[in-house]
Amino acid sequence: MDKNLLWHMKKKVNKVIENLNKNNIDGFYVENEKELKDKLNEVLKDNMTVSVGGSMTLFESGVIDFLRSGKYNFLDRYKENLSIKEIENIYKKTFFADAYITSTNALTEQGELYNIDGNGNRVAAMIYGPDQVIIIAGINKIVKDINEAKKRLREIAAPINAKRLNKNTPCTKVGYCMDCSSEDRICSSYVVLRRQRNKGRIKVIIVGKDLGY
Repeated sequence: MDKNLLWHMKKKVNKVIENLNKNNIDGFYVENEKELKDKLNEVLKDNMTVSVGGSMTLFESGVIDFLRSGKYNFLDRYKENLSIKEIENIYKKTFFADAYITSTNALTEQGELYNIDGNGNRVAAMIYGPDQVIIIAGINKIVKDINEAKKRLREIAAPINAKRLNKNTPCTKVGYCMDCSSEDRICSSYVVLRRQRNKGRIKVIIVGKDLGY
């Protein structure tokens, strides 16, 4: 990245982290995947029970492979040949996990997390249950405010995720949200996390590159 663009990006990240901290959410910045894993090693203890939410960011950043190292009791929803019932049981066990790792659909400069979910298991665990929640977000997830977050969801995250999941929705045909009533609609639960009551429970790690949708 050009040094001037890097300077501008870090100024924005610093603002986000400052506002996250004001909202009782711990904010961190790492340059790359190696620093991300170093940070995870700091906040996760060996043999912890760890679960994850659905997220391309976790695959792209190497977090899924990191959790499969054997150091943790990993509730691996992506393990091959799991039945629907087994996956549902992992969702339920997640509420009792020591740590829950996922990404976010958008992160505002005011330190707010904006997410849309289909089943609701991801946003439910972010709100309540696991002892700590670790959000990993690429710089592409940062937006100015909630209005921009909503726009980002409608124009980027929702249609691309619907396409990834092979959903038969209007957005997979036109490339943007049509606010449909399709049986395959993945936009069901809209959640804004503006403040965390239990300081330190939610940690946001911003990675200095584009990750996920």
